[in-house]
Amino acid sequence: MKKIFLIAMVLVCSFSGYGQMINFVTFQAEIANRNNDYINIISSNGTIVKRITLNKKGIFKDTLKVKEGLYRLNDGEESTYLYLRNGYNLKLKMNAKKFDESIVYSGIGSLENNILAQKALEFERLYDTNFREIDELAFEKTKNDIREKTMNQLNDDRLNLNFVEAEKANTEKALTKLSKYYTRVRSENKLNNTVSASFDCENHKGGKTKLEDFKGKYVYIDVWATWCGPCRAEIPFLQKVEEKYHGKNIEFVSISVDVLKDHDKWKKFVTDKSLGGIQLFADKDWNSDFMKSYGVTSIPRFILIDPNGIILKSDASRPSDLELQKELDSLLN
Repeated sequence: MKKIFLIAMVLVCSFSGYGQMINFVTFQAEIANRNNDYINIISSNGTIVKRITLNKKGIFKDTLKVKEGLYRLNDGEESTYLYLRNGYNLKLKMNAKKFDESIVYSGIGSLENNILAQKALEFERLYDTNFREIDELAFEKTKNDIREKTMNQLNDDRLNLNFVEAEKANTEKALTKLSKYYTRVRSENKLNNTVSASFDCENHKGGKTKLEDFKGKYVYIDVWATWCGPCRAEIPFLQKVEEKYHGKNIEFVSISVDVLKDHDKWKKFVTDKSLGGIQLFADKDWNSDFMKSYGVTSIPRFILIDPNGIILKSDASRPSDLELQKELDSLLN
């Protein structure tokens, strides 16, 4: 009888300790100011693993079986990375209005996931850095500082070894991506104060429109596409900027890089949303000469050109950035 009792105790400990034998993740969260009535857990290949419904207070508790690795939690247009492993009992507390800045995990698996949350916040701040003013030596120091900080964080015996190895590799990938971004920004900066390439695009209202048609006026260009969520998010801000500077010596030009098969979709979108300014459709989408001259590889992208066709800013402030209005005020008032 004593032997049976001891076996039973071993089994209980195995299932209630660190979760080695539990074949699911327990995940609960309290999300203030949520963006949706549900969140999605998304795998690394983009598949929705589970959709979890939140109650009126933004609280849920659920379980899911996973293959150990990196996932993404999606709440509307906001998302954050998760590291999930069967046996985790993870608790998240977050304010969706602040999102990355407010994420705090507790429970089994919290060590790994708090590291991911801190890393996401750090890289977000990095991408807000004005890399145009940082020389290559300073940039390399920034990268090395990040690498050293990451290695120090991962030098913790309490962390899952698979997570540690994966995070070392992911950090190097992130730093490589950051280097490419830095190179692109520095290259874009070299375009400033040079003559802009021209375009010759279909106008939504009919005919074609060239950059030369706006000679004598400032031109603020929005490069976008109907499928681009961040592009659409800028539209209300752009409309307010257009309204504020209506009648001033500036034209607001939106150039879509939608592919040819989505031409009618673009026309309908512009009409249905009553988009203002001058709405153009790029020839050859991303491969148009104008896009290639600016090295456009991601959108939205904003460009500011002076009345003589000289590039003032090859990567201008977004309409949602109050800095744009300060710049336009200095030019137009």
